[in-house]
Amino acid sequence: MVARRLARFDALVATALVWFLGKFLRYAFPPLFETIGTTYGVSRTVLGTAFTGLMLVYAAMQFPSGLLADRLGAVRVITVGALVAAGGALALAVDAPLWVLVGAMALVGAGTGTYKTVGVSLLSRAYPARTGRALGVFDTFGTFGGVAAPAAVVVAAGLPPVLGAPWRTLFLSAGVVGIALALLFARRVPRRLPDEPAGATEDGAGSADAASGDGGVPLRTYVALFRDRRFALFVVVTLCFSFAYNGAVAFLPLYLTEETAVSAATANLLFSALFVVSLVQLVTGEASDRVGVVPILALTLGTATAGLVAVLAFSATGGPLLLGGAVVLLGLGAHGYRPVRGAYMMAVVPESVAGGSLGVVRTLLMGAGAVAPAIVGYLSETAGFGAAFRLLAAALVAATLLTLVLWAFDR
Repeated sequence: MVARRLARFDALVATALVWFLGKFLRYAFPPLFETIGTTYGVSRTVLGTAFTGLMLVYAAMQFPSGLLADRLGAVRVITVGALVAAGGALALAVDAPLWVLVGAMALVGAGTGTYKTVGVSLLSRAYPARTGRALGVFDTFGTFGGVAAPAAVVVAAGLPPVLGAPWRTLFLSAGVVGIALALLFARRVPRRLPDEPAGATEDGAGSADAASGDGGVPLRTYVALFRDRRFALFVVVTLCFSFAYNGAVAFLPLYLTEETAVSAATANLLFSALFVVSLVQLVTGEASDRVGVVPILALTLGTATAGLVAVLAFSATGGPLLLGGAVVLLGLGAHGYRPVRGAYMMAVVPESVAGGSLGVVRTLLMGAGAVAPAIVGYLSETAGFGAAFRLLAAALVAATLLTLVLWAFDR
């Protein structure tokens, strides 16, 4: 009986594991910035721009992947994305020129760009009565990819070289695991989605006809969503949050090393702590099912804002404990916000265009997040890390205030 009950969550586990590896690959780069910069002899601006390239490709995949999932099926889209990301990781496994590194990072962005948008709509259909809880588990798995990445970078540095520099072994392993997870996902998840679009069935019949009689959901349907002031305001909130969070995460280890008294090892430990607290997503996802989504949105954004402001306040005089507390506060708010954001989206858009609608929003928010590393990298070299992180804090303050306005609209 227990085994049968647990078996119902195989789609959730498989989807979450794919997302874990996607986040692992993304967050393996910031701890390697110093090593990569030394290897290739490039500045922080170049490193930030390369990471921005990854994130821009990731952002560009959000709407197409959601649209394709509406028409062809979520399983096909995520499986192909997982294989593309694995190919990018394998390309990083060997010593190669800088342009190969940048291209491989773009492949990682393209492949992992199919995960979140399609995964959220997939899980909302697989577990309709517990969407908040399922998304909480999903996001927690993904965020623990950020926990594992810095530790894996340290371990990989001590490994003997296989195909290139020791740190490249990390990507070799990730590529092999990525292929295995893609096969597992393709095998286990379809049985939990009996309502997959026709294009996802064995006969490959065009799902465009299933979506609408003239070849699919018209693009104007997605554009029309922005006429709803709640939806439009929510999009602005997500843009501000994404810009602030991605900019902070990309350079937090370097910020702590250069702007505070902590060592590089302690900075990486605090960076891991930012992700360890992602278990809060299980709590906020459940809370959004019980007490409402918008109040939890406001609470989590306010917590994240307080954490980033505290990081700035303690930079000059705070020790590891105070800085660690500030980083944990930032993590609690930022990670707690994620599943609630997805639940709000699923509540305000029609199910027939859920994948594409979420894709539109995630394209915009990831685009805002994608430019953040380049801007932070540039400002850190021209105006200083303090100015760059104050800009990020201002974006979080704006997101929190706008969420309070959204709460007033909903009431």
